[in-house]
Amino acid sequence: MGVAAMERDTGLRFGGGDHPLLVSVRSGAAVSMPGMMDTILDLGVNEEVEAALARASGDPEFARETHLRFVESYARAVFGARVVRGDEDTPATLRARTRQECGHEVPEDPLSQLRGAVEAVFASWNSRRAVAYRKHWNHGDHGGTAVTVQRMVYGNLDDLSGTGVLFTRNPHDGTPGPLGEFLVRGQGEDVVSGEVDPVDIAALATLLPEVHQELLEAGRLLERNAADVQDVEFTVERGKLFLLQTRNAKRSPVAAVRFATALVDEGLVDEREALTRVKPAHVESLLQPVVDPAAAQSAIVLAEGEPACPGVGTGLAVVDCDEAMRKAAEGEDVVLARRSTSPDDIEGMILASGICTEVGGRTSHAAVVSRELGRPAVVGCGEGLISAIAGRRVTVDGTTGRVYDGVLPLVRPDLHDYPDLARLAGWARQYPDVLEQGHPLAAGRYESDAGLRQDAVR
Repeated sequence: MGVAAMERDTGLRFGGGDHPLLVSVRSGAAVSMPGMMDTILDLGVNEEVEAALARASGDPEFARETHLRFVESYARAVFGARVVRGDEDTPATLRARTRQECGHEVPEDPLSQLRGAVEAVFASWNSRRAVAYRKHWNHGDHGGTAVTVQRMVYGNLDDLSGTGVLFTRNPHDGTPGPLGEFLVRGQGEDVVSGEVDPVDIAALATLLPEVHQELLEAGRLLERNAADVQDVEFTVERGKLFLLQTRNAKRSPVAAVRFATALVDEGLVDEREALTRVKPAHVESLLQPVVDPAAAQSAIVLAEGEPACPGVGTGLAVVDCDEAMRKAAEGEDVVLARRSTSPDDIEGMILASGICTEVGGRTSHAAVVSRELGRPAVVGCGEGLISAIAGRRVTVDGTTGRVYDGVLPLVRPDLHDYPDLARLAGWARQYPDVLEQGHPLAAGRYESDAGLRQDAVR
């Protein structure tokens, strides 16, 4: 019934016709778990549909790429096959490699594709990465997930198409301006995967100024409606904006503190609600030491990229998550260095003291998850990062975006840099029933801003 309703609303036909309807199949868990659940894109395509899509779009290359993307996505999510499309591949060769690797056929029939994809998304609730994520955040395993089937729109259609991510405020440092990235001729998870380097969202203002303005206005509306900072995924198809999904943004500890007070000042939440937005780990992270500025001046910079989550992480640079888990189990501090991270890296990211990647921007998987975990991170350091630091002891400064050789000395932070923290401490004294016992901001823990500083250096 749902597919029939989409066909009526769009005038497209699932599985055939002159104007074919393709869909995406996504998870919809009650608690946001970015990247932990499976997604299948471009579902409903086969040789016949590819030909119809080529006629309808006027672009056979686009239609072929769409078909290839589907086979690759379906093989990975439904069968666990690690096939990667190459320049010379056809859908037939990808299907053959999938069959050779795992013994399964990627279905030609769109309804069979849909059934397999829905079952795979449900099954991904119990995937190793999803279980590890929930265990880390103590979410429990009984919530389950819905499955959302959406009409596909194509950011890879032409030069006036693309995909992107918008944070309505900066999730790195908490400043009020929007932060986002955009990739022309991109689709689906191209930006958040971190496999490519997108451009700043300001590029969309140059390419399509009306779309850029519409996007910012939508972001403000969504933020007011949710009373929280939003992470919005969107696609532009031939100059038309489509919002794919929105959720409360994952944020760094300093951003969490700044967002809480800013939303009070703007009347979106009251002081009691603001206190609940700042978790114990946020405050404890802000009280952690920072790189000694004097040592940083003379230190060797091995790599530099986009600061993704503030803080300092030190340890042995490892490039494999299994190795990170082994070293951590032996009591070793590790820094995880990857070309880009994927949801399968979550266990290594949880155990790492710092994270850095060769590619990807501030809205990539590595950036989003590191902010949520509170792990200092630097992304988009460029090709050669891994060879430059693997096996070395390094210091990752997620505030400046630098990776230093060796373990640098640290100093206590100047909490005058965090006036919002003192405001929150004052509200905690005013509303002693809001925070759980033991919360660093709990009433009576600090008598003043000076007391907060003294406690931080003990």
